[in-house]
Formats: sequence, structure tokens, C-alpha cells
Amino acid sequence: MILQNITVCNSIFSTSNLSSPTPAGGFQGSNFGYTSGGFGPPIVRESNVIDKFPFASDANATDVGDLTVARFASAGQSSTVSGYTSGGAQPRASYNNIDKFPFASNANATDVGVLTQARRCPAGQSSTVSGYTSGGWIPPSSNTIDKFPFASDANATDVGDLTIAKRGPAGQSSTVSGYTSGGLNSNAIDKFPFASDANATNVGVLTQARNETAGQSSTVSGYTSGGEIPAPTYLNTIDKFPFATNANATDVGDLTQARSGVAGQSSTVSGYSSGGYSIPYRNTIDKFSFASDANATDVGDLTVDRGLSAGQQY
Repeated sequence: MILQNITVCNSIFSTSNLSSPTPAGGFQGSNFGYTSGGFGPPIVRESNVIDKFPFASDANATDVGDLTVARFASAGQSSTVSGYTSGGAQPRASYNNIDKFPFASNANATDVGVLTQARRCPAGQSSTVSGYTSGGWIPPSSNTIDKFPFASDANATDVGDLTIAKRGPAGQSSTVSGYTSGGLNSNAIDKFPFASDANATNVGVLTQARNETAGQSSTVSGYTSGGEIPAPTYLNTIDKFPFATNANATDVGDLTQARSGVAGQSSTVSGYSSGGYSIPYRNTIDKFSFASDANATDVGDLTVDRGLSAGQQY
């Protein structure tokens, strides 16, 4: 048995054991969800695995490629043709790498740029033209909003600040704005514009402060699922907040398992929460509906149990 004390988004934990509507940019997909990187067994360590699972049917994921560096606690972004995994960590080092992998074929990722700061536990957002990486832990916690282009392979630039430094928040995207919700000891929902480079504003609060949580996006609402509060206490809560107005989130359902370190994916009709841990690590792929407020259902498994992965969709 291998025991490791790993500093992640909270503090330190000890580890042991297709006919869909057209997606609104990269933050929704019609075809597949992806779960990249993470941390877990069989030997408790960081992972480079890129898993893919279908949206059209409920099924297990398949391993379709590798990241350039095995790491956990990264952010995920999606264009209409590629998935991105930015930042992250191994136990003793944080990374600034931006990896890109293709949706059209099953292939390994390539390193296409760097963030302005090496950091773990950031949130990811996607406009139609750019990926965003917000917050994270360097240490200390960061309030930086980085932006990198989808049209070319290039380094990120610092385009604004969150209202507070956030460690382990979730990311959501509307057609016009990015959202960063929660984080260690925070319930704040921040919003920043895609059309211009600017600081975020606080537009509401989650039902409970939490970190290591997953983000999902419909065309009208943002969702924050799972996570933990210090102790640790693991959560199964699915929160929803509106994009059209600045308002607080409401509790609209539960995941099948209380867990943190969850990856989030979004189809045009459903939100997905994959992997995570409540010790033990999980391989569960949960799905919940955007059309109605309801609990999630277990619709498949990742190829390996792991948490602190990044989520993408196509």
C-alpha cells in the first residue's frame, strides 16, 4: 500500500486506497464528454489518461489518449474542434502547461502554450474563440483570469482579476460570460465578460461554500455539483443559478454519491459529473437533466477510478 500526503485544493489529504441541438460554442457538446488527467489508484498517483464517453447513450468511457504530462487538479476548456487541459500539478510541482487534444480522432495531447502562472486547482471557461483559466493555487491562492486563443497555439495572457483569490472553484460559461463559483471557504459566484478583457464582478452566491467542485452549463443556467467543505465533508449537492439575471443559486438535486474532485461536462441537454473521491476514489459518471430539476443518475464508468480531473465536451 502506498500512502501519500498530497496538497491539493483544500489543504492536505491522505490517500490510501447524435441528433442533438447545435451546441452553443465549446461549453456544450452534442457527441462526447472527456475526462482528462486526475489522481487515483491502482497505484495512487497522478494520471495522464484522456477518457471519452458518449452523450447519445449511457455507456462506459474508453481511453482515447494521453496528456503530455501526468497531472491532477487542472482546468478544462473546449473549442468546437479540440479539448484543452491547463495548469495542474504533481505532488511537489505545479504546472503552467496548456495541452490540446483533437476531437475528430483519438490521439494524444500536444503542449501548445503556457499560462501566466503555474497553478493547480483553477476553474476553466470557454467562449467561442478563447479558453479561460481562472483562480487556482500557486500558492497562495490566485485571482488571475488568463485567456488563450483557440485559433492558434499561443501562450495565455492575464486579462483580469476575480473579486477574490479562489482555490478549487468551478467554471461555467454562457454565450457571453464566464463564471467562477465557489472555492475554498467561498460561496461567491463571479462573472466576467468574454467580449472585453475586464475584472469579474460578484453576481450571487451558492447555497453552500465549497471547493473541488464541478461546473456545468446549459444555455440559460450554470450548475455547480459536488465538492467538499473543510473537515472534509463531501457534498452531493447540485446548485443552479441563472445567466439572464444576477441571482443566487438554488439546490435543484443530488449526485448519486457525495464526492469532491469531480470533473464537469455539458451536453446540449444534460450535465455530467465524472470521477471524484470521498475516499475511495470513484469512476462514476453521473448525468442530470437541464430541462427539469432532478437528481442525477449513474450512467457509466470511467476507465479508472480517479479524482481532480478536468472535463471537456464535443
